[in-house]
Amino acid sequence: MEQIMNYVKPELVVVAIALYFIGVCLKEVQTVADKYIPAILGVIGIVICGIYVVATCDLKGTQNIAMAIFTAIVQGVLVAGLSNYANQLIKQMNKDE
Repeated sequence: MEQIMNYVKPELVVVAIALYFIGVCLKEVQTVADKYIPAILGVIGIVICGIYVVATCDLKGTQNIAMAIFTAIVQGVLVAGLSNYANQLIKQMNKDE
């Protein structure tokens, strides 16, 4: 967990928390198959991180645009992975062994 946190921008940790709750809601609704929930969270994470990156960086030139796209994708995948990791930690802590 600490290794992942080294790469996630601190201001985007809240996105991981939001994605966790979105995942819980998707699970409760039961209209979405469980196997699709991580992919949906990944897409939502990339979109939210994309909005953040566009709002906080200078998009002058193709190099900056390419870096913004790369950053949005990487951060989106990381926060989605962090939310899934948190979900698994909670599940494992509630198991009786």
